[in-house]
Amino acid sequence: MSQPSRRADYRAFYPIVTRWSDNDPYGHVNNTVYYAWFDTAVNRYLIEAGVLDIAASPTIGIVAETGCRYRASISYPDDVAIGLRVARIGTSSVRWEAAAFRAGAETAAAEGHFVHVYVDRATMRPVPIPQAVRAALEQLA
Repeated sequence: MSQPSRRADYRAFYPIVTRWSDNDPYGHVNNTVYYAWFDTAVNRYLIEAGVLDIAASPTIGIVAETGCRYRASISYPDDVAIGLRVARIGTSSVRWEAAAFRAGAETAAAEGHFVHVYVDRATMRPVPIPQAVRAALEQLA
């Protein structure tokens, strides 16, 4: 198995406060929660960059693929930072990479990815990534 990624490998970070309900019966954050954290960080970045209006953007990114590698446990009440980077920008798709870091940790506890395909909201057909979105993505590449 490859070495875990490090904080320095990521371009933007978003804090996450774990909740009691994030833990599963085994005493650690459930795997589905990591996906919610990664999705939250990606959408927050796009909203803050001014390229996503959740209710009105005519072009939106829909998830076509996800994956996650878990390397160490995170449990409530850990504080977490989600690191983001963009690994690949295509004509109509982007591969986001995200990692969850426990407070003070330099290596990732979990590493995930999302592939978003950009579509016209009305037709749900693929379209080229809008230039403003592409510019925002390039900031994390």
